[in-house]
Amino acid sequence: MTSIPEALLWCLSAGTAAAVVLAALSIRAGRQRADLRKRLSAAEEQNSATLHSNTELTARLRATEAEIRHLAGSRLPELTLALAHPHVPVPGLLDARFAGSETEQALNGVLEQVSDAITKERARVDAAAQSTLRGATTTIQALLYRIQTALQEMQHRYDDPNVAQDLLNADFLNEQALRRVQATGVVCGAWPGLTREDSYLAELVVGATSRLRGYERVNISNQLRDPVAVVARAVEPIAIVVTELLANALHHSHRELPVTITLQQGNRGASVIVDDYGVGMHDDEIKAAMELLAADEDLLLTQLGDPPRSGFAAAGQLVRQYGFGVHVEPSPYGGVRAVVYIPGDPLLTVLDESAQPMSVMAPMPHRSAVPDRSSSVLPTGSATAPAAPAAQPAPAPSAQPAPSYEAPAQQAEGELPRRRRRKPVSETDEDAARTEPAPERSPEETGTRWAALQRGTESGRAAAQSEPPRSPEGNA
Repeated sequence: MTSIPEALLWCLSAGTAAAVVLAALSIRAGRQRADLRKRLSAAEEQNSATLHSNTELTARLRATEAEIRHLAGSRLPELTLALAHPHVPVPGLLDARFAGSETEQALNGVLEQVSDAITKERARVDAAAQSTLRGATTTIQALLYRIQTALQEMQHRYDDPNVAQDLLNADFLNEQALRRVQATGVVCGAWPGLTREDSYLAELVVGATSRLRGYERVNISNQLRDPVAVVARAVEPIAIVVTELLANALHHSHRELPVTITLQQGNRGASVIVDDYGVGMHDDEIKAAMELLAADEDLLLTQLGDPPRSGFAAAGQLVRQYGFGVHVEPSPYGGVRAVVYIPGDPLLTVLDESAQPMSVMAPMPHRSAVPDRSSSVLPTGSATAPAAPAAQPAPAPSAQPAPSYEAPAQQAEGELPRRRRRKPVSETDEDAARTEPAPERSPEETGTRWAALQRGTESGRAAAQSEPPRSPEGNA
């Protein structure tokens, strides 16, 4: 048997060991390669995610910058415009991805702060402007009252009819300027600037009508049952409100169309109803007018438009201060109906007609003998107006002694005081009234006599007394 050399055995053993080592190293290297590939793949995925995140972050940053530019260039300017004109919409977010996010909250916070700052600054500037206007209108109003007094004195001083007519025209123009200045001052918080005594409501409406251009178009229907009067402190405010409502009616109706005023009396107050046949008002215009008349919020001059329309605003200020009411609605005649409601307590009273007779320029009341007819609205000159003696012109004081009065009847709480009834006249006075009736006067003759009486001269009175009565032809 041949024996293997010992050296060869050692070589074979060394080769086997080397092969085993190489195999182990190969396996280890494979594992390291696989682990390295995994780590490389993970690094690549992380790098890709980082790139994607950076891309999204860049896009969001650019969108945020676009939102800020949109806020500064569009939303803030529109916000300042919407504060002056509420119908202007304010744009929202440019990118819907920011809805409900902290970015939207931050942007809305900027809008709120800017809005508050602008509102406060506008109120401060407007208050300063109103204070300046209030002082200016008070001074101008005092000067216009002095001019009015001077013109009235000149009317009494000069007998020339041409001069008197020119003075009347100048007085009328001065009254127009005074009305505008007075309304502007009231809007700015000024006092109306004129104190009167208790005045008949019918006289007050006539006086308000005479302040306007186009007063000849106004027809007044007096449906008052009693000689209702307005207390002294509320006479001028109510006159201003009625004047402004009449001015609105005359301005927005054709110059050939009439404007009707109806005076009505209720259980707890009286109403002045103004109806025109003009272009009317849309629903949003009526809503805006009622907001001005309510005067619930502080009024800014910039809300009155350009040029400013101060009529409804002045009426709203006076309504809030004196406690009467004004309502505007579409008229059944196609135009606008404005109702001034004057509560009997505490703004109305009843005067003694014998101690303080009503002016001849005031419309005579259409008092009916049928109960509950006084509350119905009768058009001026209607054939259904009663021909009762109360509707005839009052006789001269020398033709009949002043009638005596009885104590007024007990009135219910909240109602107007009832007029005290006259005692029946004697049969002799009735026969005299039937045999010598007072001559009826036409409106033209009444106007002529009243103008002559205003001049206050003996020649004027003589001319009025010597002028023959004009024929009432054409008067209903």
